[in-house]
Amino acid sequence: MSTDPRITLAREPMSGAQVAAVVICILLTSLDGFDVLSISFAAPGIAAEWGIDRGALGIVLSMELIGMAVGSVIIGGLADRVGRRPAILGCLTVMALGMYLASTAPDITILSIYRFATGLGIGGMLASTNAMAAEFSNTKRRNLSVILMAAGYPVGVIVGGSVASILLVYFDWRSVFLFGTVATAVFIPLTWYFLPESIEHLIHRRPRGALARVNATLQRMGHATIEALPPAEKDAAPSSMRALFSPALARTTILLTIAYLTHIMTFYFTLKWIPKIVVDMGFAPALAGGVLVWANVGGVTGSVLLGLLAQRYPVRGLVIATLILGAGAVIWFGQGQAGLAELSLVAAGVGFFTNAAVVGLYALFAQSFPTALRAGGTGFAIGFGRGGSATGPIIAGFLFAAGASLPSVALVMALGSVIAAASLAFLRTRHAQPAITA
Repeated sequence: MSTDPRITLAREPMSGAQVAAVVICILLTSLDGFDVLSISFAAPGIAAEWGIDRGALGIVLSMELIGMAVGSVIIGGLADRVGRRPAILGCLTVMALGMYLASTAPDITILSIYRFATGLGIGGMLASTNAMAAEFSNTKRRNLSVILMAAGYPVGVIVGGSVASILLVYFDWRSVFLFGTVATAVFIPLTWYFLPESIEHLIHRRPRGALARVNATLQRMGHATIEALPPAEKDAAPSSMRALFSPALARTTILLTIAYLTHIMTFYFTLKWIPKIVVDMGFAPALAGGVLVWANVGGVTGSVLLGLLAQRYPVRGLVIATLILGAGAVIWFGQGQAGLAELSLVAAGVGFFTNAAVVGLYALFAQSFPTALRAGGTGFAIGFGRGGSATGPIIAGFLFAAGASLPSVALVMALGSVIAAASLAFLRTRHAQPAITA
């Protein structure tokens, strides 16, 4: 039988192998979530052992975000050329090595270098898994798959953070990174076995042996094989930075990048600073990690709810609403709370709205960029967004060091989500999938 397998994947119910591939993408994003926030769990211990102030701590808290910016742009574009699967496996190797080296760091400078290197792998991973989740899903479940993939991020923080909180009772901050090393290394063989290369990528790039690889994946998924690859797309966009700023995509690329950049500044202000803020209120570091876990419980809940709503309502409108509500929640968090229970509740509210907006943005990335540019376009938006957002914890750190109160800092940082909502109001949403003719 000779037909376009992309039509089969788009129209037919998802097979067990397709679901497994999406689940692996969710788990990989969960791993990213813990790896990024591991420094937040370790921060109180690092500050106490090395005697560093909030300004210096803000810099080290942002180093993997800078690495993620570089990794997202470079590795995201590379994944569109060499394949999503090898990019993901390479990123896992870099992340495992970076987490291990962080546990051996003798001072703040070396630790910053190791966190930057870890961020390179995390950034490339996010761009690649976003594309994979979209390309292994059918049309009906694509938004849900991508949103659940992104929702894996707070799940990783919850599970990993719970383990980290236990470890910090018995060991020092280095144990957090050692746990991350083991968890990351475990995913290398799992990814190798359960996550084949994307069929859309193979058809578009046509590497040597593409037909055999496509048929092997189709058989694995229980679909009929093909006799020949579909005709090459004459109008397919080249996988280059220039294509992202062509007349057809420039507006989309710019607005999505601005929205992601400004909202992530708000998002990471809360995630990076919650443990330190709680400790400064007089609570133990292990309890501070628990508050961060509750913020991510709210994040998972908000993300799943958004995914369900996205199957019935336009994603853009949902994201704009959550951005505005998220800004209000951050301002509320900044007013201060009387006890740990109230603090945890407010943190959960912040996570509910801010994380739902993040996963909604990932769904907009998958909708807005064509196959040839999906990982690269997502990587560009994430890269510049993470690069700019790295200033978020730094700005907050220097505002605190200058004597600004928590309510004032929270108000300033909440403006990022407001700007993001305004950017999306001008976005023209469309499903930028390549034209497929049966």
